[in-house]
Amino acid sequence: MKTFGEQAAEYLCNIEIPAIPREFDVLTPFENQQVQELIHRFYTKYFNDSNSRTFLFGINPGRFGSGRTGIGFTDPIILNQLGFQNDLEQRSELSATYVYELIEYMGGIEWFYQHFYISAMSPVGYLKDGVNINYYDDKALQASLEDYMVRQIELQLEFGANRKKAISVGKGKNFAFLSKLNKKHGWFHEIDHIPHPRYVMQYRRKQKPEIIDQSAKVLLSSL
Repeated sequence: MKTFGEQAAEYLCNIEIPAIPREFDVLTPFENQQVQELIHRFYTKYFNDSNSRTFLFGINPGRFGSGRTGIGFTDPIILNQLGFQNDLEQRSELSATYVYELIEYMGGIEWFYQHFYISAMSPVGYLKDGVNINYYDDKALQASLEDYMVRQIELQLEFGANRKKAISVGKGKNFAFLSKLNKKHGWFHEIDHIPHPRYVMQYRRKQKPEIIDQSAKVLLSSL
């Protein structure tokens, strides 16, 4: 039987690319050989078991984080700091920085990834005129992606999902859409949410310690 990490790495390195309206571009690093090697090393290190995990669903990858590394809320600089040396463009992402502060607060990376798996509603990102766009920012884009997102979520659940509760990273439109899909498909008993890292870092940085503490409590409530 394959471990959680082996399944995750295999899934990501063979990701399905969705058909979307022509004015958008797909942001995907998964065809890059170095990215595939980093994914295999990362997931087989931190997910080397068959335990179930609570799923966190972000929105979709951005250009400087998982849109570059293929690993949720993880930028190339963080990978280097963790010992996964790479020569990807070394740019930090605010959201990734925040998430790893939260991970450290909760007990560190080894502990965190034993209990949680970070995914996204869409495993690939989207660009319009070279700029990041969220799947829900355009109604036509979102409509074209719904069936695709359902397939991707269901494929990942097979890795070993804690069905008690899933967490939306973002408490606005992402939470609403995940809740809608979950009501239709019955994946989890409950959907909860934490604030999106970019929102915290841009607009609530002074309250970051309190928000990290509150987010940790939400995550721990799923275990």
